Amino acid sequence: MDGRRAGRHRVPLVALGLVAVLAAGGCGAGGGQSDSAGAQEAPAVGAADRGMADGGANAAEGRAPEAGAPAGAGSGAADLRVDQRSIVYSGTMSVRVDDVDEAARRAVTAVTGAGGFVGGDQRSNSAADARAELQLRVPAARFTGVIDELAGLGHQERREIRTEDVTEETVDLDARIVTQRARVDSARRLLARATTIGDLISLESELAKREADLASLEAKKRRLADLTALSTITLTLVGPDATTAAEEEKDLGFLAGLRGGWDVFLVSMTVVLTVLGAVLPWLFVFGVPLAVVLVVLRRRRRRTAPPVSAPPPVPAARSAP
Repeated sequence: MDGRRAGRHRVPLVALGLVAVLAAGGCGAGGGQSDSAGAQEAPAVGAADRGMADGGANAAEGRAPEAGAPAGAGSGAADLRVDQRSIVYSGTMSVRVDDVDEAARRAVTAVTGAGGFVGGDQRSNSAADARAELQLRVPAARFTGVIDELAGLGHQERREIRTEDVTEETVDLDARIVTQRARVDSARRLLARATTIGDLISLESELAKREADLASLEAKKRRLADLTALSTITLTLVGPDATTAAEEEKDLGFLAGLRGGWDVFLVSMTVVLTVLGAVLPWLFVFGVPLAVVLVVLRRRRRRTAPPVSAPPPVPAARSAP
């Protein structure tokens, strides 16, 4: 009886042990699967995080990632943003104003207030054709604002804006300057190791040539930097009664030709009368005495001329008997 009872008690214990073993194995398999899934998903999440980080960095810097390129790629690519390019801005405009001098002062004030300066100033204060032509240099970042401010000085009649992208030329100049500086340094090292007079002379000549080429490249780079940093505006201010080139081109037809011909005739008559007025004193001083002398000489010739004698008669021819 005791053995049967002991056997009955062992069966539930064994079943419980088997259930525990199976449960442990299932948990271990599930944990392994979850670990492997987590290991597989971790790179994808990391890549996504990196892509989001790169996209955020690109957005913070004002540029978008290139289409079809990895999120992490492009860190060594060229920066093609507009604000990183070298662009030369220039503008020409004509404004009709009531007071040319006052408008010119306001234009100069606007340019200097924007951080620029006046490069040239030509004015004509005649009542019928008052005008002023100003060469203005303004920072490129303030170019558009200054243009709009100058247009508000009066009635804008003409505006022309031109741009020139010199990014490639700037990059090429930078590369050439770096190369030329290396050549200059090489020539200097060779000159320091020269031992003969012939080597010294030839190396000094080569070094002077390379330094001159480097100075020329650096001057071009400074010129480009000046043009890109400061934009040029040519402003023409005309009075209310002044005629512009556009109006002169539109003034065509019979009446315009007649008016132009009459103006030319008046100018020609003015020139003729001016020449006559310049010559008349000389004619009065030298011409009148010369005319008197010529008249006296002619009269004397007539008085002293010998009388003309008639030719002798020619005898008539006799006929033969």
